Amino acid sequence: MFETTSRCETIRLERFAPAQRGLWNEFVGRSKNGTFLFHRDYLEYHADRFQDHSLLAFQDQRLAALLPANRAGDTLISHGGLTYGGWVTDDRTRTATMLELFAALADYAANLGIRQVIYKPVPPIYHRVLGDEDLYALFRNRARLIRRDVSSAIRLAARLPLTKGRKCGLKLARTQRLDVQRSDRITEFMEMEAALLHEKHGVQPTHTPAEMLLLASRFPDNIKLFAATRDGQLLGGVLIYESHMVAHAQYIASTREGRECAALDAIMDHLLNQVYRDKPYFDFGISTEADGRYLNHGLIENKESYGARAVVYDRYELRVGDMAAAAKE
Repeated sequence: MFETTSRCETIRLERFAPAQRGLWNEFVGRSKNGTFLFHRDYLEYHADRFQDHSLLAFQDQRLAALLPANRAGDTLISHGGLTYGGWVTDDRTRTATMLELFAALADYAANLGIRQVIYKPVPPIYHRVLGDEDLYALFRNRARLIRRDVSSAIRLAARLPLTKGRKCGLKLARTQRLDVQRSDRITEFMEMEAALLHEKHGVQPTHTPAEMLLLASRFPDNIKLFAATRDGQLLGGVLIYESHMVAHAQYIASTREGRECAALDAIMDHLLNQVYRDKPYFDFGISTEADGRYLNHGLIENKESYGARAVVYDRYELRVGDMAAAAKE
């Protein structure tokens, strides 16, 4: 019994089953804080790396929330393959309901021998409707902040000016005969990204070229490459993850020649002033390493030169015993 369900007053939790795929995806589409990353076609592209243990929460027979998650031993993670996760809710979710969701989760986890939960709330820039109910519930459940990454985002309706250096780069780019537009050269771009990351940091991108091609084919309205070329040569690109509220720069890369002609300045000018000028936020991505304890100053200064400022991506640890005690308070 406890392998699939748990109850806490009006909340019932069920582990996701393939037959609920349509129900899951439909809820993500109308949620107040969900993005396409929570769609089953995205969650399952790396199913071989994670033991999926996603949950559906029902309240009086109505689907009230989702928790994209995987299990690793005695830990439930929301979700190990995503930058952010947490409870996905709709407009009807209020603070008291969120407290019940956490109480139900404590009951469910205890019944399965899960001792801790790693929780990654959806950053507020992705919320279609205000929704920090889970942050209050984390406090009530004695959660411990274990990681905080700093990203850099622009609220496009209230942009800060470019720095002098950025303006110079854009001025140079406009003299370079660059063609900037959406591109289907994803494999070539991802190979460029891999070479750049290996050269600078000795690491590889999270996604292989084949994985990114697959995801872009599944989500053509959300995953888009914008590239700068000259005489057909790819000089730089920005791969965007687009959601309702945010255009997120998932990958940014250029060649040496691209850097010499300010190809990325040309792309960013195109994105910020044309493609996404009406999008609420443009997010450049995180600039921290070592679980948030090291700030890459050069990287974040580059993003801030476009007028971006800090938004944090947090990660919390909850002890199931503490959650159970909090539910009784």
